Amino acid sequence: MAGKTTPPRPAPRLYLATPVITDPAPLAAELPNILRGGDVAAVLVRLKESDPRSMIRCVKALAPAIQDAGAALLVEGHADIVARAGADGAHLNGLAALDEAQPGLKPDRIAGVGGLATRHDSMTAGERGTDYVLFGEKDAAGRRPSVDAIVERLSWWAELFEPPCVGYAATREEATEFVAAGADFILVDDLVWNDPRGPAAALADIDSAIKQAYMAVPTAAAGQG
Repeated sequence: MAGKTTPPRPAPRLYLATPVITDPAPLAAELPNILRGGDVAAVLVRLKESDPRSMIRCVKALAPAIQDAGAALLVEGHADIVARAGADGAHLNGLAALDEAQPGLKPDRIAGVGGLATRHDSMTAGERGTDYVLFGEKDAAGRRPSVDAIVERLSWWAELFEPPCVGYAATREEATEFVAAGADFILVDDLVWNDPRGPAAALADIDSAIKQAYMAVPTAAAGQG
């Protein structure tokens, strides 16, 4: 009898984080063209701190451009406004924020988490029902783990756990390394918004690089024996 084969992981999808938004109108106009450039699973909306009503209006202004493109709209923090704003979920920073937000998000909305400094924290987040874990993002002081450390954490998670893992990529090269490590999603932000070619061209280029890297992974085209 032939050995059981494991279906290969699909190619990682993009997770685009916005700049901190003060006026949503310019981005709402630009997003449809940007999102056509790649396989974007979700957009993380970063809001300028304000009163809840203003932040809700901001999310609602962006929602059609994001959701009509087939992407999920997640809010960074501010889980309390997710339902009222019509968002699909929230990204939380750390276990305490995850625990606080989950009762208001589950089961209908996404609760993802980053800020996981240790393997133990990551496993705890998985046990508590997070929808994804993020590795490699900047901390409050702007520091990140080394690329090797991020690759190690993604590989460890992808091999052992079911919830998807997301790798934060600051460069095109990092994005391709995270593909080989087993990331399910690649989070990009300044890499897209600061590109002199414009965000649409930048996102399309990253998407192409991810697909090429995926095809180079030995198990991309066939299941493992």
